[in-house]
This record gives sequence, C-alpha cells and structure tokens, in this order.
Amino acid sequence: MAKKTDKKGTSGRGQRDLTVKVKTARGRKMSSTLWLQRQLNDPYVARAKSEGYRGRAAFKILDLDDRFGFLVPGARVVDLGCAPGGWCQVAVPRINALGDNARKPQGRIIGIDIQEVEPIPGAELHVLDFLDEGADDKVKDWLGGQADVVMSDMAASASGHKQTDHMRIIALCEAAAELAFDVLRPGGTFVAKVLAGGAEGDLQKRLKQKFEKVDNVKPPSSRSDSSEKFVVARGFRG
Repeated sequence: MAKKTDKKGTSGRGQRDLTVKVKTARGRKMSSTLWLQRQLNDPYVARAKSEGYRGRAAFKILDLDDRFGFLVPGARVVDLGCAPGGWCQVAVPRINALGDNARKPQGRIIGIDIQEVEPIPGAELHVLDFLDEGADDKVKDWLGGQADVVMSDMAASASGHKQTDHMRIIALCEAAAELAFDVLRPGGTFVAKVLAGGAEGDLQKRLKQKFEKVDNVKPPSSRSDSSEKFVVARGFRG
C-alpha cells in the first residue's frame, strides 16, 4: 500500500510536494518495494503516461536525438529490441514515417523484437531474434535497402550479480553493433545502451574504427543511480 507524505518545497514560498512512500507488503522483497517507490515518484514515468509514451525510456531517445539530430525526415531506422515501443513512438514523427508533412521526405522505421509488440502507427514491427543467422538480410529486405540509423535500448535480464549483468549487456551491444555494421549505409549512426565499466573497452575500440565520431552520453532522463549510458556512433565508414 502506498501513502503520500508532504514535504516543504524548495522555493521558499510554502509550496508542498507530494512524495509517495511505499510500505513493505507481506511477501514483497525490499528491492521490489524500493523499485515501486522510485517508479511512483519518477517524473519521467508520470510524463510518459501523460504524453502517451509506452515507458520512460522514450525520453532517453528524445534527449539523445535533441543533442545529436540523427532522427531526421526521410531517415530509415532500425530499432532492435523495440518492446514496448517507446523509441519507435518517438522516431515516427521525427522521421516523418506517416508522411504527415508532404514537404519533407518520408522515413521508415522497422521495429524488431523476440516478442510481439502492440501496433504503432507509422512503425513496421516484426518478430525476429536479431542474433539468428540471416537476420541482417531480413532487416535489409524489410527496409528496402540500407539503414541510416540502427538503435538499441536492449538490456539482458538482471541476474542480481552486477558484473554478470554488465557483461551480458555489453555482449548484447556488441551483437547489435555487428548487425549495424552489416545494415548501415556509409555515414549512418549507431545508438545503443551500455553500462559504465571496464568491459566495454573492446566495443569502444571497434566503434572508433568503424565510425568517424563516437560519444558516450548519460542523458538527463537516465536515473542518476543507474550505471547506464549510451554510445552514439556517427559517420559510419562503411
């Protein structure tokens, strides 16, 4: 059960903010209680709900694109591990996937996941394990050519062991990068989630060989207590 407690605002004008405190229920682990409390008090969770996004992760790709500008009208985009679909939702209007602006080129976005994703107007969603042999050829067939952007917000299921989880997410990012090398056009962009730590050194070295510019960014919408960051590699050398 959750209850709201008042605390004085920081403006000095007696404003009051509502902070949700979650009681530990029978059978619920403390970690689950803390996660629920964090969700209930996360402004990005509330914004996602009010703005119609499927999750707070939508604001991460919004932050990254606002900074680097890779989702442009006419772009052909591949979203790996796209469930629940927030990144696709952001991309659709930015690449003009619905053709709403007749004066700008119309883009395409292919969303891929191992599970079915609820339809998103303007996005073409496919069930596919991108690790399967021939997945890159299927992606290019669906896209009708090479991609301008390959992006991934994938994360492996948490094991509870920090080092193991770190290695798993780096392995996923490396696999996503390999697919990007096969499907990106020269000059294209690769965006993916990684975790801060030493294990991504080989990945960073490979990306710097393949791209003209590689940035590592923690967008404002990433939780401050999270070790996640995003690599934005631009100018694919082909």
